[in-house]
Amino acid sequence: MNPVEPVADPSPEVRELWRGLLTGTMPVYRDARRWLKHLPGSPRCEFCAAPFRGLFVPLMRQMGRGEWHRNRRYCGKCFALLENARGGAEIECSLLFADVRGSTSIAEQMPSAEFRHLLDRFYRAAAEIFVEQDGILDKFVGDEVIAIFIPALVQDAHAARAVAAARAVLKATGHGQPGGPWLPVGAGVASGVAYVGAVGAAHVEFTALGDIVNTAARLAGAAGQGEILLTMPAAERANLQLAGIERRLLALKGKAERVDVAVLHG
Repeated sequence: MNPVEPVADPSPEVRELWRGLLTGTMPVYRDARRWLKHLPGSPRCEFCAAPFRGLFVPLMRQMGRGEWHRNRRYCGKCFALLENARGGAEIECSLLFADVRGSTSIAEQMPSAEFRHLLDRFYRAAAEIFVEQDGILDKFVGDEVIAIFIPALVQDAHAARAVAAARAVLKATGHGQPGGPWLPVGAGVASGVAYVGAVGAAHVEFTALGDIVNTAARLAGAAGQGEILLTMPAAERANLQLAGIERRLLALKGKAERVDVAVLHG
């Protein structure tokens, strides 16, 4: 068996390219997404929000933004960028994880096809909210959705947008509505420095890596039904009025110290 070759570090030019894309100093990506997100259609490219279905599909294909056959999560232009400029940059950003509570018990109570349709409804609702709030859909993982909020799209409002998206996901799933939620969801939001960019060898993905990503994931796992757990840096960056807001000190798996969090309720 041949050993796996290590992935080379990106060149300074590639790092600068990614920093420009992610922070907004290179506006071509930001401007493209700002108008593409308003075109109706779903699903969309997870990077630029170009629609893959609907009236504007012929135009998207002419622009090279049709669904890319090698990875249908991205359009042709975005996948070419991710594949050709593998790498990324460390930037300030915010991460949102939204997780179905008690999905195992829910799945036991219905046919598997019905459970799948329930999750698909959750995925569609979350994806639409992320586009509306200028978040980048990272991935769907089982019963969880993940979004990244970067300065290129929202400048210093990435934490506020992540919180707004978390609240919208809870509202869309029926929390706080008469009759209760049609799907119980909890969410976690964390803000700080993460490595964001294109990673992978045979399979390239746009994603975020780092401690705040792990923290956001742990918070989503610790959140109860209808709760949003935020790190204090996320709450402060989102300009939340903390007076009267519930606070908790949580022991999160993999963290040496307890994490001080603010609790919002759906």
